[in-house]
This record gives sequence, C-alpha cells and structure tokens, in this order.
Amino acid sequence: MNIKYSALAKIFVLLIILSACGGGSRKVSTTTGWNYNDPEMGGFEVKFGYDQETGPGLIFIEGGTFTMGRVEQDVMYQWNNVPRRVTVSSFYMDQTEVRNVDYREYLFWISRVFIDYPEVYRKALPDTLVWRRPMAYNEPYVMYYFRHPAYNDYPVVGVNWLQATDYCSWRTDRVNEGILIREGILNPDPNQLGEENFNTDAYLVGQYEGMVNKNLPSLDPNQEFRRVQLEDGILLPKYRLPTEAEWEFAALALIGNSYEERIYERRIYPWDGHNVRNDVKKYRGQMRANFVRGRGDYMGVAGDLNDNAPIPSPVESYWPNDYGLYCMAGNVNEWVEDVYRAMTFQDFDEFNPFRGNVFMTLETDEEGNVAEKDSLGRLRYRPVTEEEAINRWNYKKSYYKNYMDGDYESSVIEGVNWAVDAPSQTLDSRRMYIRDIEGQEAATLVSDKSRVYKGGSWRDRAFWLSPGTRRFLDEDQSRDDLGFRCAMTRVGTPIGF
Repeated sequence: MNIKYSALAKIFVLLIILSACGGGSRKVSTTTGWNYNDPEMGGFEVKFGYDQETGPGLIFIEGGTFTMGRVEQDVMYQWNNVPRRVTVSSFYMDQTEVRNVDYREYLFWISRVFIDYPEVYRKALPDTLVWRRPMAYNEPYVMYYFRHPAYNDYPVVGVNWLQATDYCSWRTDRVNEGILIREGILNPDPNQLGEENFNTDAYLVGQYEGMVNKNLPSLDPNQEFRRVQLEDGILLPKYRLPTEAEWEFAALALIGNSYEERIYERRIYPWDGHNVRNDVKKYRGQMRANFVRGRGDYMGVAGDLNDNAPIPSPVESYWPNDYGLYCMAGNVNEWVEDVYRAMTFQDFDEFNPFRGNVFMTLETDEEGNVAEKDSLGRLRYRPVTEEEAINRWNYKKSYYKNYMDGDYESSVIEGVNWAVDAPSQTLDSRRMYIRDIEGQEAATLVSDKSRVYKGGSWRDRAFWLSPGTRRFLDEDQSRDDLGFRCAMTRVGTPIGF
C-alpha cells in the first residue's frame, strides 16, 4: 500500500513540475509571475512546442562542421578556395533543381496577376537564346526546351541570379498564402490583381486587405480578433538561394560517411571514392552524374548510352546523395547567394560563412512607420547608409559593401590612383577594381555583380563535379548549363524535438 501511495505521490509531483515548467496550457512568466495565454492576466500570447513544418519540395539538411574548400588538385592554379573548417546551421534545401514546369507556373501567375504590368512578365522570362552557338544546330532547344511538355521535369536554364531570387520571393508568398488558406485564415483568391496580391511581408505589417476569411481570436482584452503574427509560428521562413557554404555542405553529404563524430573519408564528390562510375553491383560502371566524359563525348555510344543525356537530364536522374538530394554534381550548375571574391577564404566567419553585398533595411516614412507597398504589392527596401550603420552598430565596417575586400581602408593595392568614374560600380568597388596607372585604365571581371555558381554541368569535365570548385558570373547573365534550387532557414533546434 505504501508503495502504491509513493508512486501516486511521485506522479502528482511530476504533474506539478510539468505544469510549472510549461506542461499545461497556461505557463507562468519567470519575469513577472503572470500567466501566459491568460486573458485575465493581460492576454500575452506565447507559442510553445513549435517544430518547423517542412515546406513543399524541401529536404531537411542537418548541419554541422566540415572542411569547406578544394579537394581536387588545383589544375586551374586559382587558389581561390583554400580548405578551412567551418560550421553550417541546419537548413532545408530543394530535393531537385527547379524544373521548367515549376518556372512556367511562376510565369503563369505573374501574367495573370500583373496583367497591367507586362514588363514584370518579360523581365522574368528565361533567355532561351542561351542555347545558340555559332557552330552548332541548337535551334530545337531554343524553341522547345523550356515550353514543350517533353521537358517539363528538366531543370530550367537561361535564368540569371536576379530572376532566381525573384522566384524564391514569389515561392515564399505562394507557400505562405497556401498555409493561411489551409488554416482557414484566408479564402482562395484566384482573381487577385496587381498590388492586391498576397505578400508575406506586407501581410505581417498589416498592408494586405485581400480575401481574409477570419482572424485569430485574441486573448488581449482590448481586441476580439487579430492577424497572424510571426510569433504564432504559422508562416514559414523565406525561400532563398543557398549560401555557398550551405550548398557545398549539402552536396558533400558527409552524414553518409561518418561514425559518431569521426568522418572517415573526405569526399571529392557527393559520393564516396575517387571514381565517377557507380560501384554498386547492380549499376556497376554507370556514370553517377551528367557530365562530359571526354572531348566530344556528351552521352556515350549508341546502344549503350551511359549517362543517357546529351543536354540536362530530368531532375530526378541518377542517384541521390546521402541527404536525398539529386544532381548535386553534374546536370546543371547552380546559383548560390554569395558575391564572388577570389580570396574569400582569407576572411570568413567560421559559423555560417557568407559573403553578401549591400545591407538592406525597410523603407519608412518620417514617423518611422513602414512605407506603403509598391505597385507590385511588395514592401520597399533600401540600402543602409553609412550614418545608420555607425549609429546602429557603432561599427564603421558594417556599412561597407565588401568587408575587408573592397572598402577604401583595406584596398587590395595601396598607393595607386583609383579611378572614380565607373558608373556600374559602387564607390568602394571602383576604388578596388578600377585604377588608372600612367593614363592606362586597368580593370577586372569581378565586381559587386559577380555571383558564385557551383556543381558542374552537362557541359563540364569531371573536375567541376567536386563541390569545392567554384566559378562566377554576373548576376544579370545566364547560361544553358546554369540553373538553381531553393533553400530555407531552419529555425529552432538543429534536429527537431
């Protein structure tokens, strides 16, 4: 009997502890002693037990430490990706490259919603002329590759970095709009036009007045209902391009060749070993990726087409890596978020390394309120000024566009007469990249517009399949072997509850 009562007492104490620690629906503030989520005590609402929903098309990538940088021999003698150890937070990434059919869905939405702004549609169109070559008959791809249903599941190409980031923003809004419809907050609105389209940021600041079905009941005694807020955890973080570090980490997928905390082989490619052929008995000898095997050999010999792809292949071709991601080597190169600098490895953050560009902030009116959205229904952003950077962070370097690699105080060459008349560059970049020596102007292809792309493609040799390799292209340029995939930040715990 005593044992029975002892057990009951333990259960009772445990329930009290769980209630005090947040096991009940009403939790107590350790700051004020007031209950959370209690209308009789002010109605301050707090969401507990949140775990992030996986957005459409995404795969969870558990983060960790890895050696970022070159693993292949430096046959190009570039020395622009020297190995260094970094840590990447957990995040999400598209399982496949963005397909033609995905991008056409985006264009269809733009043409339907921005019917009064046809320039928005024209600006988003991929450049199908990237297929043209002076001495090749690629006209069928110019005509059919993007629009014909035979190529629905092939990766979209001819999309520049700016278009890819616009696609990510659009996808964020459509996914969050779908979530609010699913939760009964919004009604479907197939007739939204112009600036009245759903935009996540505009909704959060109260500038969306579309097909609202209901608002959430409010625990605030002064209001009956309220809008969904970021604190509710209903809306997902933004889709975006992955950073270079995230992309390289996800491609290597070291989760597949580690034991506890010991990585027993540093991979050259997204698979084990130094070969590009599959060593599994069932598929032995088959190419693991879509790339150029040798001069003039894009697909193999008739009757036994090894990679079976003279151009990009469907996005779920070949074998996924240990994270479940397809075509992280070969098929098409992929844009990442970073601005390109050859010497990035010399100045980097060990945690979530990223080289960005201009710091941006929301545009506000004279009273400090968020400015009205633009004609496309989006909030307005502007670059942070030097004065703001100093006032906010008391850190002058925070303003500079290219920290330690472009501002005046850390110019890569000292004591020269820097030119100041290059219209396409910021002042800091002009000082860095264009100079006048004895009347002769010297310039470089690298600028604030240079963006990194990685992965190798159907046009590349095996060297470029290594995730540590990197190249760059201006953000407004595109190619027939360059696509992209989206990523999303993981909030909260790195591995979930």
